[in-house]
Amino acid sequence: MPELPEVEALRAFLESRAVGEAVVGVELGSFTVLKTVLPPPDALVGAPVETVSRHGKFLDLDCGGTHFVFHLARAGWLRWSDALPATTIRPGKSPIAVRVRLSDGSGFDLTEAGTKKRLAAYVVGDPSQVPGIATLGPDPLAPGFTAEDLAAILRGRRAQIKGVLRDQGILAGIGNAYSDEILHVARMSPFAIASSLDEAAVARLYAALRDTLAGAVAAATGKPAAELKDAKRAGMRVHGRTGLACPACGDIVREVSFADSSLQYCATCQTGGKPLADRRTSKFLK
Repeated sequence: MPELPEVEALRAFLESRAVGEAVVGVELGSFTVLKTVLPPPDALVGAPVETVSRHGKFLDLDCGGTHFVFHLARAGWLRWSDALPATTIRPGKSPIAVRVRLSDGSGFDLTEAGTKKRLAAYVVGDPSQVPGIATLGPDPLAPGFTAEDLAAILRGRRAQIKGVLRDQGILAGIGNAYSDEILHVARMSPFAIASSLDEAAVARLYAALRDTLAGAVAAATGKPAAELKDAKRAGMRVHGRTGLACPACGDIVREVSFADSSLQYCATCQTGGKPLADRRTSKFLK
């Protein structure tokens, strides 16, 4: 799933290529991907792309006051073309969910792999009309987001820190991969209870959160959209690296599996050397 660093890199990529061009066509390969009815997609046609913004994991193209907003979900991606083919995509006949054409002949497709279709697009007058944006928590890379803000979020929250980091209503933009990375850098168990963290632990978590995300954004920025997935995988310390050596201590990276996802961690770095046997039965909530 694209998370804050990749979505921010896509934002910058689109900003450098789309701003100043006009939308000349919007084609739907899947009617279910569009979650709004009014205004219709044709309302974007003829409008200039004025800005490209990010709200958590959402991307937002402001086209003359009408916003095209989309969320790539778990398996969606953006495929850019400097010269889109002239053929029109046909609903139900293409792996492309949405195609946006720009006035210089360029544009992009939104695609989604797999059978679970969760990619979502919206055409709205204001991005706050998108339910997922209206309920977002603060952006952890916002200049005004402080360690005190993080401490206030965690205070009294009887939930595992891994889940807190991933909850978009608490913090915007962090998903499964970067929550693993942040907790590894912070040397913290994914099962630690948020409200149990003392001042030193919160400070450590805040530094890990900001440094990990900022470093990932810097590494992704400037790369073409087609290279971002591989760049993300190459930059991971523990996520997706089960059975490989921890880059910090050399221990084996371990995994806890869930119904439809998994987390990775280093026992030596994060749980005092004690493996987490199971998300329900583990006693190592430190």
